Amino acid sequence: MTDPLNAQLKALIVDTLKLTDVRPEDIPDDEPLFGSPRFGLDSIDALELVVRLEKEFTVKISNAEESRRALASVGALADFIRTRRMASA
Repeated sequence: MTDPLNAQLKALIVDTLKLTDVRPEDIPDDEPLFGSPRFGLDSIDALELVVRLEKEFTVKISNAEESRRALASVGALADFIRTRRMASA
């Protein structure tokens, strides 16, 4: 069964980065988002994604290291968001 947060994140990634040739369900939870030839994402994409994530999920990604860890994969991103939500609750 698909994790609802992971599915939401995949749709957000496709929408934010305008990945017209990628369907959300085609993104594996554990595949690297950056450095993967499948997606071809770069630092500008990372910045766009961070801005959207901060707005959508009201989480703050504080620095480049935290961004690298959070954006490692959809699964890592979901874990990051869940951890931040629990910390602020």
